[in-house]
Amino acid sequence: MNMNDQQTATPYPEKGFFRQLAWHMRNDEENVSLAESSPLMFMHLGLVTLLFFGFSWVAAGIAFLLYVVRVFALTGGYHRYFSHNSFKTGRISQFVLAFIGGTSAQLGPLWWAAHHRHHHQHSDTELDIHSPVRRGFLWSHVGWLLCRKYATTELKRIPDFARYPELRFLDRFHAIPPLMLLAGLYLLGRYLDIHHPGLGTSGGQLVAWGFFLSTVLVYHATFCINSVTHMVGTRRFKTNDESRNSMVLALITMGEGWHNNHHRYPVSTRQGFYWWEIDMTYYILKVLSWMGIVWDLRPPSEQVYREAEELAAAEAAVPAN
Repeated sequence: MNMNDQQTATPYPEKGFFRQLAWHMRNDEENVSLAESSPLMFMHLGLVTLLFFGFSWVAAGIAFLLYVVRVFALTGGYHRYFSHNSFKTGRISQFVLAFIGGTSAQLGPLWWAAHHRHHHQHSDTELDIHSPVRRGFLWSHVGWLLCRKYATTELKRIPDFARYPELRFLDRFHAIPPLMLLAGLYLLGRYLDIHHPGLGTSGGQLVAWGFFLSTVLVYHATFCINSVTHMVGTRRFKTNDESRNSMVLALITMGEGWHNNHHRYPVSTRQGFYWWEIDMTYYILKVLSWMGIVWDLRPPSEQVYREAEELAAAEAAVPAN
């Protein structure tokens, strides 16, 4: 049933604020849904636990480690592998990337990759799900994630990976990886509290720092690629969207900030096209390729480099005002 059918079946009330509000909650698929917004709200409310469990260097270190590991799983796994097939790996490594990425509480790998493929197909057009150019910063950063309209996985967009039952399992039961991480952090903290009390940590503290704080930081680092990198930064290539490059965001997101590069040549494993464009995800994948865990890393094409040189030369030839 499409939206017009829904409106025919359930007429929009002409009067009454509360009647209209109730209608939107039942029928407007882009209205904020309690079911879809609850996980994000829960994670942010969980930051309050930082006030009750205090600080330790152990907790801060685990929070940082989990940030790095999970950002890599999202950038290298969910994005460069599942969304763009920019390298190859085995089925076990594929599952590990998907599971670790799942601990970031950003739903399953199939859901994530399918929506990202849609974004590249319609980037910054009216059909783009999270374009800040069309819908504004807040919508692109987090608003679209709160709507039931975008909560389902479009398997037809990702048939290459939807054929794996273990990935469909992770997509369906996407709460399992983050809940396992939460439980593991609590148990680790309890163990350290009992057997190594001098470290000054506890189960609650590791949950507060390693789960809630680290996850929220991963959230907003990832969300900035949808929002900020289509608003702030430089444009090396004349793409059909507003994608931009940002060194700051590249450092925060382990290489994803080179977004204009990426939109020009999405299948490249390397998003920092030049040596001075730091891309930690690519460096890690390169090391993994030396170990035989991943292979067939795809570099930017020679045509892309020629285009960059020609555009730079043309820009340099323009006289300054």
